[in-house]
Amino acid sequence: MALTTLDPNTALIIVDLQKGIVGLPSIHPMDKIVERARALLDEFRERGLPVVLVNVTDGAPGRTERPRRNEPFPAGWEDFIPELGQQPSDIVVTKRTWGAFASTDLEARLKTLGVTQVVISGVATGTGVESTARQAYEHGFNVTLAVDAMTDGRSEAHDYSIKQVFPKLGESGTTQDIINLLDKRST
Repeated sequence: MALTTLDPNTALIIVDLQKGIVGLPSIHPMDKIVERARALLDEFRERGLPVVLVNVTDGAPGRTERPRRNEPFPAGWEDFIPELGQQPSDIVVTKRTWGAFASTDLEARLKTLGVTQVVISGVATGTGVESTARQAYEHGFNVTLAVDAMTDGRSEAHDYSIKQVFPKLGESGTTQDIINLLDKRST
């Protein structure tokens, strides 16, 4: 982990911390992931930096080897968990793919705000978080990954993303590392 700096206009992206997903099995206690995501949210909001809350309502179309879900999700499945304390100023992105940038207007919205860097956390490390990080990198954003504020249902996916993929996309650090850099910028 080598976290060096945060750009002056950095946005926080929280991926898929929604009612239908946080109850699924994960390799880390979800309450700790939510607690750390909330700490980041509080710090970004306090500083007036952009916050993006991402939820997913469906999968991308296309043929896959793994059978797709055929029945609709239960009511409220896509609702953000209350612990996030959704604010009117939050940017809300509803995705239908793994990554938050594909088939959404997130890139344009962030660039309109002058954002040059994103901090990403959420679930699942090897799908939603990694895909969002790849897309952010491909769109020219500096990427920071809050590795203790993310989890996955599979340890091998989580570990592979953190050890092999994330170092190629940006910098990684803990929630506290990120908060320390925010504090350093304020002094």
